[in-house]
Amino acid sequence: MPLPFLTADGAFDAHEDSAGDDVLAHEDPDRWRRPYRPGPWRVAGAALLLLLAAFMLLATMIIAFAGAWAGAGVCLAAALGVIGTAVRLLMAGVWVSPAGLRRVGFFTTRSVTWDEIAEVRTVQQPVRWLGLPRTVQGQALTAAGRDGAELPVLLTDHNADFLSRTEAFDRAADRVEAWADEYRAVPA
Repeated sequence: MPLPFLTADGAFDAHEDSAGDDVLAHEDPDRWRRPYRPGPWRVAGAALLLLLAAFMLLATMIIAFAGAWAGAGVCLAAALGVIGTAVRLLMAGVWVSPAGLRRVGFFTTRSVTWDEIAEVRTVQQPVRWLGLPRTVQGQALTAAGRDGAELPVLLTDHNADFLSRTEAFDRAADRVEAWADEYRAVPA
């Protein structure tokens, strides 16, 4: 079963730069795609949550065999909640398509069409460290709306995908900027 939220646009091997943004012949070119791989912090957090969910499902089975159906139901619901949390954690990030740009957060998702975006650029500014309240000086990929509205920060070099991976942040920012340059309508 393919897990599209784990894959990024393009192949990731020793020749990553030569892979480009080629779309496979069987893929839908209009689907939302993440232009980078999820980072090790994000994947490790989701893996730990899935490990916890496995133990919770084992506990559910033991409770069910003991005959306490109400307890098994509560434990099953909690395990499914942990699995949902892990999947949502993996899906968080920036997604692009010819239709626009989508920023998926843990609790919210915001989609913006390319026509609504005036510019996408990388800036130096204080950024949140792993999404926590603590801020550090770093780089952020930001988008500005055509009406002058500042959209939420898309990517930072200190989030769960790019912490201690500045080259990966630069590649991801370049790919998002390339999507913006290709699909953004030029103002008349």
